[in-house]
Amino acid sequence: MLEVTRRRRVGVLISGRGSNMDALIAAARAPDYPASIAVVIANRADAIGLDKARDAGIAATLVEHKIHPTREAFEAALNAVLSAHRVEILCNAGFMRVLTPGFVEHWRDRHLNIHPSLLPGFKGLNTHERVLASGALITGCTVHVVRADVDAGPIVAQAAVPVLAGDTVDRLSARVMTAEHVLYPHALALFASGRAKVVGERIEHVLNATISDASWPLMSPVLDSR
Repeated sequence: MLEVTRRRRVGVLISGRGSNMDALIAAARAPDYPASIAVVIANRADAIGLDKARDAGIAATLVEHKIHPTREAFEAALNAVLSAHRVEILCNAGFMRVLTPGFVEHWRDRHLNIHPSLLPGFKGLNTHERVLASGALITGCTVHVVRADVDAGPIVAQAAVPVLAGDTVDRLSARVMTAEHVLYPHALALFASGRAKVVGERIEHVLNATISDASWPLMSPVLDSR
């Protein structure tokens, strides 16, 4: 079990229901988890994840992008809230806005995103449609450090998911999302504890884990005790 001396303060950005936010909040309830959720911010007034965060006892704030005249003004408002809550690590969890290079650089090596494919494959939108069209037999999800290029940056952790015969977009999406809800808390724990460190444009892992079984979802690096 990892001895936690200080829990890193995390801000979560959402645009909708916040299902990955839920997974992070649930994980952070554990006393040995190396991060705490300090604030959830949504850019849309209809994001139901805000009420879910408040119900969980987490500070939740609306910063609407459409009321700001520029992307930079919107991001300045985001940073004001993040600063007020002393956020150290930022996590995108279904946040549907492309951020400016200036914002990304401000949070360089402190900003995570989850994408529903095994990066660097299938970047961008309509991921599951493109996976099915390609004939791929394995897909998955990736947690990576954010860079200015969309869905690029050092990979922290990945989970593999099978593509099954007769899959539809909805069925595959649901299977990948189930893996996301396991992977994101795992990756944030690695990152917040310092066991996943950015070195150049790669992640250096410090792990004590060994592969104990071949259970699904397949992780790299594997799940281990915190």
